Amino acid sequence: MKNTKELKLIDGHFSPDEAREILMNVFLGKIDFHQNKNFSTEERFGKQDVTALKRIPELQRSMDSISKIIEEAKQNNETLQITSEVRISLSKS
Repeated sequence: MKNTKELKLIDGHFSPDEAREILMNVFLGKIDFHQNKNFSTEERFGKQDVTALKRIPELQRSMDSISKIIEEAKQNNETLQITSEVRISLSKS
């Protein structure tokens, strides 16, 4: 396998409601992941996961930006073109 693999996650035109559902589910899933990771770290090691706690507000700000873009599209009766790729690279730990 090559050291880097790119996979399409999202690729299409969506109504504002569809875009909201797709993007919010992706971002809420990431927030949930980081909240669970922090909880696990606290339970196992008695300390917070600094990286997870830093990432949560970043994701929440992204969700706020998405909401504004979607609202603008809705007001202007527009669709949204969304493209998202996942790039996976192998590396030594």
